[in-house]
Amino acid sequence: MKQFKKLALMAALALTTLTASAQHQFTINAKKMGAPVQPTMYGIFFEDINFGADGGLYAEMVENRSFEFPQRLMGWNTYGNVEVKDNAPAFERNPHYVALGDSGHIEKRTGLENRGFFGMGLKQGMKYDFSVYARQNGDGPARIRVELVGSDNQIINQQRININGKDWKKYTATLTSNRTDAKGLMRIFLETAKGADLDHVSLFPQDNWNHLRADLVKDLKDLNPGIFRFPGGCIVEGTDLASRYQWKNSVGPAENRPLNENRWNYTFAHRLYPNYYQTYGLGFYEFFLLSEHIGAEPLPIVSCGLACQFQNPDETAATAHVAVKDLEPYIQDALDLIEFANGSTDTKWGKLRADMGHAAPFNLKFIGVGNEQWGPLYPERLEPFLKAIRAKYPNIKVVGTSGPSPDDLDGKQFSYGWEQMRRLKADLVDEHFYRDQEWFMKNVTRYDNYSRKGPKVFAGEYACHTKGDHQDTATGMNTFEASLCEAAFMTGLERNADVVHMATYAPLFSHVEGWQWRPDLIWMDNLTTVRTPNYYVQQLYGQNPGTNVLSLTEGGKPVTGQDGLCASAVYDKSSQKYIVKIVNTGDADQDIVLNFKGIKSLSAGTVTTLHSNRANDVNTIGSKNTVVPKTTTVEASGNSAKVTVPAKTFAVYKF
Repeated sequence: MKQFKKLALMAALALTTLTASAQHQFTINAKKMGAPVQPTMYGIFFEDINFGADGGLYAEMVENRSFEFPQRLMGWNTYGNVEVKDNAPAFERNPHYVALGDSGHIEKRTGLENRGFFGMGLKQGMKYDFSVYARQNGDGPARIRVELVGSDNQIINQQRININGKDWKKYTATLTSNRTDAKGLMRIFLETAKGADLDHVSLFPQDNWNHLRADLVKDLKDLNPGIFRFPGGCIVEGTDLASRYQWKNSVGPAENRPLNENRWNYTFAHRLYPNYYQTYGLGFYEFFLLSEHIGAEPLPIVSCGLACQFQNPDETAATAHVAVKDLEPYIQDALDLIEFANGSTDTKWGKLRADMGHAAPFNLKFIGVGNEQWGPLYPERLEPFLKAIRAKYPNIKVVGTSGPSPDDLDGKQFSYGWEQMRRLKADLVDEHFYRDQEWFMKNVTRYDNYSRKGPKVFAGEYACHTKGDHQDTATGMNTFEASLCEAAFMTGLERNADVVHMATYAPLFSHVEGWQWRPDLIWMDNLTTVRTPNYYVQQLYGQNPGTNVLSLTEGGKPVTGQDGLCASAVYDKSSQKYIVKIVNTGDADQDIVLNFKGIKSLSAGTVTTLHSNRANDVNTIGSKNTVVPKTTTVEASGNSAKVTVPAKTFAVYKF
């Protein structure tokens, strides 16, 4: 019997030892605060791709509202006596308008029809504000009838507007939808023999925020972003310099902001959208207001005088780009932009900001020059920008770029770019990486060995693009697996917060019927939005950034992929909480003991997990909650907590 007890005791000790060895022991040094986590660490990047602005964030429902598309009536169906004119226009920089005249027969009609962007999404009970600039074009007053029409061709609501006088005036009406219809449209009838001229025909839902879609604005605000980069991206450069984004065209009265070609409308032949233009209704003033509203620092990007280098090879440089000696207007645009954002109301551009409704400065701290340029063409143009900005605005931090590639696999562009940014002493260097799962997992340690001196890193565009056959519907989609790899990679950003000061996923928005590039953070149709698994990863980081990095190790080493685990930790001074982020990319659950060195007692906490058993799970319009975060409580004992991180899970612990 004694021998049996001895064997049983030995077996129990062996089992205990095995169990202990199976547990991971993470040590979090709570005694010593590490590098500050910048308030700008996690943010968002906006570019007008995938109908991100007109047809997306900008809530205008009328396509080609000012008749300025190169094909003047693109987006409109007409009937009866309709003519496009440009004599004595209402707006100098948008000179075209339509003249509605007598149809010539009592049983015929004159009018217009607009279906918006992929249809007009109408919501039951929603009020819609219609406006138009109009004047009579005959000897007497005219009357028009405005209708909201359902996809079944039935009238939902209608209002009549009397037009008096030969001077341009703004007329308004409100129409309420009595049902929800994803594919509605708007019609305008001329009801009198006397004609009328119409311009800037507009329709907004009343629930808009500053003319932006309220649901998309909420999606952005809920990310708790620290930085907001805009307006791109490649549209900053333009296919040619004539089509580059020019911020001065995007401010002032919206009715008089000139149309700009969108460089994405013809870039992908297999997803061609010849009706994709920028009305600039969403312009720099609106971007600054949005930054303020969502609590993010604005980071505007300006052209450096280089058109898109992908679309303009080096042999065309002499004609495609601005010569260095001719850069002065581009440099002045950058200086004027800073004045628009920060200048007093007695300056030219500060006064315009005030006239638009914001007398107080926007307190701009950063500006980016160029997008993802490479080679000698870029630093020789960036240098005069740096000199001019630092001479006049020494406190503004300037963001340069290391080019479109995250490494030297495509040549020496990346190393050369960094070498030049160090030489010029740029404040931050913008790195872009659209790569697969393997790359993201290998690069969890990417910034461990970066120099702690010199420019800081801005991971300005990144997203995990899943591998696979391009016929596979999962390829390029916002899969759970892609989001998990991004979460793992971001532990490396957090561990290296002394080097990485900003990071923004890209692209931000995509319309389900108008996409050209994927994956994208937020998908939408005309009625609703979808938060992807990638969105929730960004949100969990953005809502839990902490203020200081804490050392988290196992066996004296950072946790960067051992047994499929990646981890980082921070302390948040405002909430006085310890935050630990753990990613388990493996196929087995992992038992982990979190040991907090330097504190006596740890209170119970919470864990928020993002999990799926299926790598290709996605959230869609029809199934928004396939992958969503879930929060539960976690017990603690003394200065430690025993936790189990399920396979394929991103977990955020807060104590």
